[in-house]
Amino acid sequence: MRPTEHYVMTIEGLQALIDALQRRGRRVIGPTLRDKVIAYDDIAAVDDLPAGFTDDQDAGRYHLRRRDDGALFGYAVGPHSWKSFLHPPKLRLWRAERYGDQVKVEPAETAAQELAFIGVRACELHAIAIQDRVMLGGEYVDPHYRARREGAFLVAVNCGKAGGSCFCASMGTGPEVDGDFDLALTELISDDGHSFVIEAGSQAGREILEELPNRPASAAEVDGARAVVQRTAANMGREMPAVDLHQLLSRNLQHPRWNEVAERCLSCANCTMACPTCFCTSVDEVSDLKGVESARERRWDSCFTMDFSYIHGGSVRSSVAARYRQWMTHKLSTWFDQFGSSGCVGCGRCITWCPVGIDITEEAHAIHDSEQI
Repeated sequence: MRPTEHYVMTIEGLQALIDALQRRGRRVIGPTLRDKVIAYDDIAAVDDLPAGFTDDQDAGRYHLRRRDDGALFGYAVGPHSWKSFLHPPKLRLWRAERYGDQVKVEPAETAAQELAFIGVRACELHAIAIQDRVMLGGEYVDPHYRARREGAFLVAVNCGKAGGSCFCASMGTGPEVDGDFDLALTELISDDGHSFVIEAGSQAGREILEELPNRPASAAEVDGARAVVQRTAANMGREMPAVDLHQLLSRNLQHPRWNEVAERCLSCANCTMACPTCFCTSVDEVSDLKGVESARERRWDSCFTMDFSYIHGGSVRSSVAARYRQWMTHKLSTWFDQFGSSGCVGCGRCITWCPVGIDITEEAHAIHDSEQI
């Protein structure tokens, strides 16, 4: 763990944290049990968290089961990411209504409250940082993303469990949290009780920490928190090949593997919908049947849809092979050219939520291994 001041608080301290964020008028969002998955939603108390539940994940498989303890964060990641709150799946850009000869135009929807996220994993912190570069880092800033992102309070959690689809360790994005967070927790459960080692990563985090019931962490507790992260890193379900993926994929654009994976791929876009960094959107014009109301709406789209790459006369990527190649090479290769980093954080969602269990790490290994023959 980073050389910083560490403190210890109990579950009561976690509730005090939620209360402190709510007193500041923030919308507090965290992991909850819903529809047989662990999903992010509004929370008001520790009781809303998925105590005693974990998830078993593999390619095309997700299953909740009971743990033998009361861990609040004893799972990997669910199907939803924080992107859903910072870059909503559907957003009204403007709405217009006609009154006789007059037209009233209402501007875009705005974020109603400042946000607070509880339970942000290391891979998700990196995903948010990637979206920041995409949405805020260039000449053209997305004002809707900025309105939600500015002032968002991030309570990160060091992972105590690696999922079967996780490969963050090989991407350098976890399981220990780093980067832009306000507070970071490591959950400790032992015969001595249930506690959290906590550290502040910002001035806003330090101010709230001062309000919480806590005490300085002992050396044994800091070592225990460090051991949690080390154990998780040693139990990753998968890994990417330790090579320059940017160059590997750039020189294999005509590899036969693209056609092989296309025979399985449904082009359903599940991977891009579950991905915490994909950002493609389309804009629709909608109106009522009377022609009185109309609106322009932005919605998530995907490079897996035929219409997304449509140019007059047809789709640029008409085959499934071309669309899968576009997604994977953009994520792992040409993202570097655009934004200076990989577009993948190793969360494994694209593997778990693929209906046919296509594994991006397996595809990368297959292309790499073919060059070793």
